Amino acid sequence: MNTDDQTISAPILDMLTVANEYCYFLENVEQKKKEQVLMFMQRILPLLYLKGSLLPSIEPEYPEADERFVTQEKWEVLFTDLRKIFGEEDEFLIIDPQYINDTEPLKASMSENLADIYQDMKDFILLYQRNTHAARENAVHDCEKLFGSHWGFRIGNVLGRIHFMLHDETEEF
Repeated sequence: MNTDDQTISAPILDMLTVANEYCYFLENVEQKKKEQVLMFMQRILPLLYLKGSLLPSIEPEYPEADERFVTQEKWEVLFTDLRKIFGEEDEFLIIDPQYINDTEPLKASMSENLADIYQDMKDFILLYQRNTHAARENAVHDCEKLFGSHWGFRIGNVLGRIHFMLHDETEEF
């Protein structure tokens, strides 16, 4: 085994492990109760964020080996399952600095954010599992770039809401 191969380093293998746990849970979410989902997310999302922040920056030698796997249909099924679980509590307000008016709250969706994170994690896992050096490089590259532009931010969006839903004294499960 080539010990200089950065694509099989501990930070990447740790990220794969946590991403796989996240995806596995969501692929079976229709069987879960809201409190189970919230408690799992409260624990896994900070881990995902931490592991994502530790990913190395890898420039793929063969960017044409990049692939995406999660279809719009798969995303929508997960989104719908989550929406059923969260019901009226799915929507909440956020301030998003990516938009021009970064002082006006925007409507956000727990289900949409969690499904978006799932899509990025599942694509990362499946591309990495192609088990070629080029595929692994692209998987890590995409995951690290999407952490900065996409899924890392979404974790930040939902964590506060999850905390409130779990610890609000007026909330009933």
